[in-house]
Amino acid sequence: MALDPVEQAIIAQSLIAAAQEMGVKLIRSAHSPIVREAEDCSAALLTADGAVVAQAELIPMQLGSITHTFRHCAERHPPDGMGEGDFYITNDAYLGGQHIQDIFLFSPIFLKGVRIGFSATVVHHIDLGGGAAGLNPNATDIHSEGIVFPALKLNRERDWTGGPWEAFVRANVRMPDATLGDIDAQFAANAVGAERLTALAEKYGTAKLEEAMAEMLDYSERRVRNALREAPDGVYEGEDAIDDDGQGSGPIRVKATVTIAGDQMTIDFAGTSDQVGSNMNNPFASTVSAAVAAAKSVLTDPDIPFNDGCSRAIRVTAPEGSILNPRYPAPVRARLLPSYRAFDAVMKALSKAAPGRVIATGTDTTTACCLSWLGPKGYDIYLEIFGGGYGAGLNNDGVDGVDSPLSNCGNIPVEATDMDHGFFRCVDYSLIPNSGGAGRMRGGLALRKVYEILENGVVFATYGDRFKIAAEGIFGGEAGQTAMNRVLRGNQVIDLTSKCQFKLQKGDRLIVQTAAGGGYGAAQDRPNARSLRDYEDGLMAAE
Repeated sequence: MALDPVEQAIIAQSLIAAAQEMGVKLIRSAHSPIVREAEDCSAALLTADGAVVAQAELIPMQLGSITHTFRHCAERHPPDGMGEGDFYITNDAYLGGQHIQDIFLFSPIFLKGVRIGFSATVVHHIDLGGGAAGLNPNATDIHSEGIVFPALKLNRERDWTGGPWEAFVRANVRMPDATLGDIDAQFAANAVGAERLTALAEKYGTAKLEEAMAEMLDYSERRVRNALREAPDGVYEGEDAIDDDGQGSGPIRVKATVTIAGDQMTIDFAGTSDQVGSNMNNPFASTVSAAVAAAKSVLTDPDIPFNDGCSRAIRVTAPEGSILNPRYPAPVRARLLPSYRAFDAVMKALSKAAPGRVIATGTDTTTACCLSWLGPKGYDIYLEIFGGGYGAGLNNDGVDGVDSPLSNCGNIPVEATDMDHGFFRCVDYSLIPNSGGAGRMRGGLALRKVYEILENGVVFATYGDRFKIAAEGIFGGEAGQTAMNRVLRGNQVIDLTSKCQFKLQKGDRLIVQTAAGGGYGAAQDRPNARSLRDYEDGLMAAE
């Protein structure tokens, strides 16, 4: 049946709008600031067999792998055996997931007993048990990082709402009201997706809806293949590195070989360092997400819907046992550090194929800042994800003090942390002038956040990067400033590493400072008007 182009456009845009509405519902219903404020979550609508057709514009890293996650659930529990109220739940990094804190929830959508799709959400949960509150940088295996949901099929009424699985989770996490509240927010968002998809099926019929979904996937595939045809065929290499593994070894190399042949692309990470003993291993689903995101951002246009059709023309491989495809039971909490180096390596490779479409290296690091305190009323856990400076582009300076491209989290306002947490307060939250790499277009500026600790026994846990290896400039641009963590204790200055756990005292001042982006082009070619504007805005010193 040939679908009318107008109906196709209406259905396609309705699906995208429904996914966006799911994302809004998820954020507004969440309990934890990491979701409610920072928006560390995602939402999507899938076809009846599990292909992503529409997604909210939230966290690219989470949604890029959602089909891999769904596939493992479906293999263990075939969708044809699902009924009303059933759902898939998983956070298993070795069954298509990302890291333990990201819980994926898939709800089947039925119309008159026939499955017409799935709604899906993923949320970063502030605590799922494990060896330390909120964040365990000393984890030696995945089980030290929290409880694992191994691709389960459950029923909401029987198993969850007041049921045994809800009781099990409540007994194994430190902040059960927050964790269970955020899972309930996922159910609420999935219900919105089900309502919108069912309404479309009732209005246009299931046959037209299925055809429209298939065409959305085919359209994205065609656009990506056309973009690949326009790029020069060839084999291109790029490389980047993590400072260290947090245990004294490093740098940790990530190498990408990108092959473009007609309308096909292969991204091979052979030559990448082996998996490490710390939590910086990257599940393969995350590697695929990072690689495809880099390729799409460079070679295609932003109006192409990011669905499963985008990945049909791109094949990603990584050696088993490498940091980009680790073997069980390696810990994976800090998986975004190698993910970003995979993103950077692909970006550097493509700079040789499409030099006008790439940007310089940015902070490209998930800097996780966790402060936890066991008070008289139980655990109080604060977690925030920081960005820094973007790399500069052909015609633009790097963006200042924002999260990096794969994670895309917002900041948690100081007012929100003041309301939610009483064991610390933020006394400085600012950009760092002059930190971006010089160039015709300068790198984005780093940010600084300073906390005053108000109670004894507060534990700071973190993982970050770019303390040693700066974000490189491109085409003559200079590197950005590196990052640092520091504690001021009276007259004592205590410098901390990028990956550590440290017990704080009342009165301490904790400084978390991220890295800045690299510049693009030679600094002597920078337009004076841009330098003057930076000076007037306080982003550059007088010189």
